[in-house]
Amino acid sequence: MLGLLKSIWLFYYNWFKNLTNTSKKLWILIFVKSTIILTVLYLFFPNILDKYDTPQEKSNVVANSLLNVN
Repeated sequence: MLGLLKSIWLFYYNWFKNLTNTSKKLWILIFVKSTIILTVLYLFFPNILDKYDTPQEKSNVVANSLLNVN
């Protein structure tokens, strides 16, 4: 298992190492922006379905929210 992880790491390390400077900057920008977006979504959009126990209750809440036209 450790050998597999090492080979995957080396594959992506060598791929990134052989990119041009512009490509490296663009990939770093994509990674940073994705991290920021996911962090903001995680922090400011709480999971409102945690208070429901069963999948049936959760699906009813979602269905009612989608069909509720106010």
